[in-house]
Amino acid sequence: MLWHIIAIAVSGLGAAGIALFLRVLSRKKLPRWIIPVFAGAGMLAYQVNFEYSWFELKQTQLPPGSIVVSTESPNQVWRPWTMVYPMINAFTVLDTNNLTEREQEGDTIVRFVLYRFEKQHIDQVTYQTYLLNCTTTELVPMTEAGEAQVNDIRTLEQDSTLMNGVCKN
Repeated sequence: MLWHIIAIAVSGLGAAGIALFLRVLSRKKLPRWIIPVFAGAGMLAYQVNFEYSWFELKQTQLPPGSIVVSTESPNQVWRPWTMVYPMINAFTVLDTNNLTEREQEGDTIVRFVLYRFEKQHIDQVTYQTYLLNCTTTELVPMTEAGEAQVNDIRTLEQDSTLMNGVCKN
Protein backbone atom coordinates (compact mmCIF):
# COMPACT_ATOMS: atom_id res chain seq x y z
CA MET A 1 0.00 0.00 0.00
CA LEU A 2 2.82 2.41 0.85
CA TRP A 3 4.55 1.66 -2.47
CA HIS A 4 1.30 2.24 -4.28
CA ILE A 5 0.91 5.69 -2.70
CA ILE A 6 4.53 6.53 -3.53
CA ALA A 7 3.98 5.42 -7.14
CA ILE A 8 0.89 7.63 -7.44
CA ALA A 9 2.82 10.63 -6.07
CA VAL A 10 5.75 10.02 -8.41
CA SER A 11 3.47 9.69 -11.44
CA GLY A 12 1.76 12.96 -10.48
CA LEU A 13 5.11 14.71 -10.07
CA GLY A 14 6.35 13.28 -13.37
CA ALA A 15 3.27 14.45 -15.26
CA ALA A 16 3.53 17.90 -13.60
CA GLY A 17 7.17 18.01 -14.70
CA ILE A 18 6.13 17.30 -18.29
CA ALA A 19 3.58 20.13 -18.11
CA LEU A 20 6.22 22.46 -16.67
CA PHE A 21 8.58 21.52 -19.48
CA LEU A 22 5.84 22.16 -22.07
CA ARG A 23 5.17 25.53 -20.47
CA VAL A 24 8.87 26.44 -20.69
CA LEU A 25 9.01 25.28 -24.32
CA SER A 26 6.04 27.50 -25.16
CA ARG A 27 7.76 30.45 -23.46
CA LYS A 28 5.06 30.50 -20.79
CA LYS A 29 2.24 30.90 -23.28
CA LEU A 30 0.52 27.83 -21.84
CA PRO A 31 -1.53 28.71 -18.74
CA ARG A 32 -0.21 27.88 -15.26
CA TRP A 33 -3.20 25.68 -14.47
CA ILE A 34 -1.89 23.09 -16.94
CA ILE A 35 0.61 21.88 -14.32
CA PRO A 36 -1.90 20.66 -11.70
CA VAL A 37 -4.17 19.32 -14.45
CA PHE A 38 -1.30 17.21 -15.80
CA ALA A 39 -0.45 16.09 -12.25
CA GLY A 40 -4.01 14.96 -11.62
CA ALA A 41 -4.25 13.26 -14.99
CA GLY A 42 -0.96 11.44 -14.35
CA MET A 43 -2.14 10.15 -10.98
CA LEU A 44 -5.49 9.08 -12.41
CA ALA A 45 -3.80 7.33 -15.34
CA TYR A 46 -1.52 5.41 -12.96
CA GLN A 47 -4.46 4.37 -10.78
CA VAL A 48 -6.54 3.19 -13.75
CA ASN A 49 -3.56 1.27 -15.14
CA PHE A 50 -2.92 -0.33 -11.74
CA GLU A 51 -6.55 -1.41 -11.37
CA TYR A 52 -6.75 -2.92 -14.84
CA SER A 53 -3.43 -4.78 -14.51
CA TRP A 54 -4.20 -6.17 -11.01
CA PHE A 55 -5.63 -9.45 -12.32
CA GLU A 56 -2.65 -10.15 -14.62
CA LEU A 57 -0.23 -9.32 -11.79
CA LYS A 58 -1.99 -11.73 -9.42
CA GLN A 59 -2.02 -14.46 -12.07
CA THR A 60 1.76 -14.22 -12.41
CA GLN A 61 2.09 -14.69 -8.64
CA LEU A 62 0.06 -17.93 -8.56
CA PRO A 63 1.98 -21.19 -8.15
CA PRO A 64 2.23 -23.66 -11.04
CA GLY A 65 -0.82 -25.90 -11.21
CA SER A 66 -3.29 -23.12 -10.40
CA ILE A 67 -6.29 -22.71 -12.69
CA VAL A 68 -8.51 -19.62 -12.71
CA VAL A 69 -12.05 -21.02 -12.76
CA SER A 70 -14.08 -17.80 -12.59
CA THR A 71 -13.72 -14.01 -12.62
CA GLU A 72 -15.97 -11.15 -11.52
CA SER A 73 -16.20 -7.83 -13.37
CA PRO A 74 -18.95 -5.72 -11.79
CA ASN A 75 -19.84 -2.30 -13.23
CA GLN A 76 -19.22 0.44 -10.69
CA VAL A 77 -20.92 3.84 -10.79
CA TRP A 78 -17.99 5.62 -9.11
CA ARG A 79 -15.71 4.22 -11.84
CA PRO A 80 -17.69 5.11 -14.96
CA TRP A 81 -15.08 3.64 -17.32
CA THR A 82 -16.00 0.16 -16.04
CA MET A 83 -19.33 0.50 -17.86
CA VAL A 84 -17.41 0.48 -21.16
CA TYR A 85 -14.29 -1.53 -20.21
CA PRO A 86 -15.08 -3.89 -17.30
CA MET A 87 -12.20 -4.70 -14.97
CA ILE A 88 -11.75 -7.87 -12.96
CA ASN A 89 -12.20 -7.24 -9.22
CA ALA A 90 -12.26 -10.84 -8.00
CA PHE A 91 -11.38 -14.30 -9.23
CA THR A 92 -11.48 -17.89 -8.02
CA VAL A 93 -8.54 -20.27 -8.34
CA LEU A 94 -8.34 -24.07 -8.21
CA ASP A 95 -5.15 -25.56 -6.78
CA THR A 96 -4.66 -28.73 -8.84
CA ASN A 97 -1.57 -29.73 -6.83
CA ASN A 98 -3.69 -30.63 -3.78
CA LEU A 99 -6.50 -32.74 -5.23
CA THR A 100 -7.50 -35.81 -3.20
CA GLU A 101 -9.28 -38.44 -5.29
CA ARG A 102 -11.06 -41.58 -4.11
CA GLU A 103 -13.52 -44.13 -5.45
CA GLN A 104 -16.79 -44.66 -3.60
CA GLU A 105 -19.57 -46.95 -4.85
CA GLY A 106 -18.34 -46.63 -8.43
CA ASP A 107 -18.18 -42.82 -8.34
CA THR A 108 -15.00 -40.75 -8.42
CA ILE A 109 -15.03 -38.23 -5.55
CA VAL A 110 -12.42 -35.46 -5.49
CA ARG A 111 -11.71 -33.19 -2.54
CA PHE A 112 -10.15 -29.82 -3.38
CA VAL A 113 -9.80 -26.21 -2.26
CA LEU A 114 -10.96 -23.10 -4.13
CA TYR A 115 -9.26 -19.80 -3.32
CA ARG A 116 -11.08 -16.50 -3.92
CA PHE A 117 -8.98 -13.38 -4.45
CA GLU A 118 -10.74 -10.02 -4.12
CA LYS A 119 -9.26 -6.62 -4.92
CA GLN A 120 -9.82 -4.20 -2.06
CA HIS A 121 -7.58 -1.63 -0.38
CA ILE A 122 -5.75 -4.70 0.94
CA ASP A 123 -6.23 -7.81 -1.20
CA GLN A 124 -8.51 -10.37 0.45
CA VAL A 125 -8.00 -14.13 0.06
CA THR A 126 -10.56 -16.63 1.28
CA TYR A 127 -10.76 -20.36 0.71
CA GLN A 128 -13.35 -23.11 0.80
CA THR A 129 -12.98 -26.89 0.65
CA TYR A 130 -15.30 -28.80 -1.68
CA LEU A 131 -16.17 -32.34 -2.71
CA LEU A 132 -16.94 -32.98 -6.37
CA ASN A 133 -18.50 -36.15 -7.68
CA CYS A 134 -16.98 -36.42 -11.15
CA THR A 135 -19.58 -38.98 -12.22
CA THR A 136 -22.72 -37.01 -11.31
CA THR A 137 -21.11 -33.49 -11.43
CA GLU A 138 -22.43 -32.67 -7.96
CA LEU A 139 -20.45 -30.07 -6.00
CA VAL A 140 -20.71 -30.01 -2.20
CA PRO A 141 -19.08 -27.35 0.02
CA MET A 142 -17.42 -28.49 3.24
CA THR A 143 -17.44 -26.86 6.66
CA GLU A 144 -14.23 -26.00 8.46
CA ALA A 145 -14.78 -29.11 10.58
CA GLY A 146 -14.72 -31.23 7.41
CA GLU A 147 -18.44 -32.01 7.22
CA ALA A 148 -20.33 -31.88 3.92
CA GLN A 149 -23.00 -29.17 3.65
CA VAL A 150 -25.53 -31.29 1.77
CA ASN A 151 -28.12 -28.49 1.74
CA ASP A 152 -25.84 -26.48 -0.60
CA ILE A 153 -25.31 -29.12 -3.33
CA ARG A 154 -24.93 -27.69 -6.84
CA THR A 155 -24.75 -29.49 -10.15
CA LEU A 156 -22.02 -28.28 -12.52
CA GLU A 157 -22.04 -28.25 -16.29
CA GLN A 158 -20.03 -31.13 -17.77
CA ASP A 159 -17.81 -28.73 -19.75
CA SER A 160 -17.21 -26.13 -16.99
CA THR A 161 -13.69 -25.03 -16.19
CA LEU A 162 -13.99 -26.38 -12.64
CA MET A 163 -15.11 -29.82 -13.86
CA ASN A 164 -12.27 -29.97 -16.38
CA GLY A 165 -9.71 -28.82 -13.82
CA VAL A 166 -10.77 -31.24 -11.08
CA CYS A 167 -11.85 -34.34 -12.96
CA LYS A 168 -9.44 -34.32 -15.91
CA ASN A 169 -6.24 -34.11 -13.80
